[in-house]
This record gives sequence, structure tokens and C-alpha cells, in this order.
Amino acid sequence: MIYFVRHGEAAAGWGEHPDPGLSDKGWIQAEAVAKRLIGLDIQQVFTSPMARCQETASAFADLATKPAVIEPNVTEIPTPGDVADRRTWLRNLMAGEWVDTPDLVQNWHRDLLSTVSELPDNTVVFSHFIAINAIVGHLSGAPSVTVFRPNYCSVTTLERQGTELTLVERGDSLETRVL
Repeated sequence: MIYFVRHGEAAAGWGEHPDPGLSDKGWIQAEAVAKRLIGLDIQQVFTSPMARCQETASAFADLATKPAVIEPNVTEIPTPGDVADRRTWLRNLMAGEWVDTPDLVQNWHRDLLSTVSELPDNTVVFSHFIAINAIVGHLSGAPSVTVFRPNYCSVTTLERQGTELTLVERGDSLETRVL
């Protein structure tokens, strides 16, 4: 199995800070998901380089006494350099389809899916809302950027069958707003 965990609640909104850590509530969520994951046969821990993911991963890594390895390709979706209003840009992107995204995003999407396809079994990856959507959408054949709304510290489960990954279970959903 491969588990994707959305990071805990961030201390600042997406449009307010480029790389916030966890809020107090986010730390509580991280500790709760760590306790949930500890009973699984997880051998490797990967995390996005973003602070909120690294902090969420640290709760599990410390409990499991396994190092969390930074994997740049599971990071947050990149924003084109010419975008002045990141919130509006992200809201519009989330309402669209992958085929209509800019080249920068297309490249990120391709690299993310390639990295995920090569992950070893018995792995947990701490990542982001859009990244998890990209994976779930790809595995379910959905062209939409947003196929579900993973809650903070929700766990989405994938399984390898031969050389193919399949979606076992989406994580818990929450109506997330772009802040």
C-alpha cells in the first residue's frame, strides 16, 4: 500500500504566506494521523519540501523512528511567475481541467505522476490538496483538477497491482476554501 496524507491545517492561508508551518490545530491533526498510521506496515516516509508537510510528517517519523525524506516532486502546485493574485488563480485552476493548465503546471503534474508511479510499497507520503487530487484524478480517469476535497491529515490509499497503481480509498473530505 501507498498512503498519501494531506498536511495538517496551516498557520496561514495559501495567499498569505508562501510556506507556512502548521497551526496549533494542525499539530493536533498531525499527531492524530501519526497514531493512526503507526499500526500500518510503513517502511518509508516521504514528504513535500513545504514546511506544513514536513511538520506533519515529523509527527509520524518521530513516533515510528523512521526518517522523513524530502521528495520535491510531491510539493505544492507551482504558481506561474506572472500571477499577481494567487488565490484567484488557484480558484480558477481548481474549477478547470488539467488539459487547460499552463505548461508550468503540466510539467509539475507529469513529474508528480511519474514519481508516484515509482514509489515503493509500504510508503507514506505527506503532500498537498492539489497533488492528491492529481493522483486520484489520474487513477480514476477524471480530467478535472478537483475530484474531491481531502480534509487536513486525511489518508488516501493506493495499491500496486503488478505495475499499475489503483485507488483503494479516498481520504476523508472537507469543504476547503482557498484562503
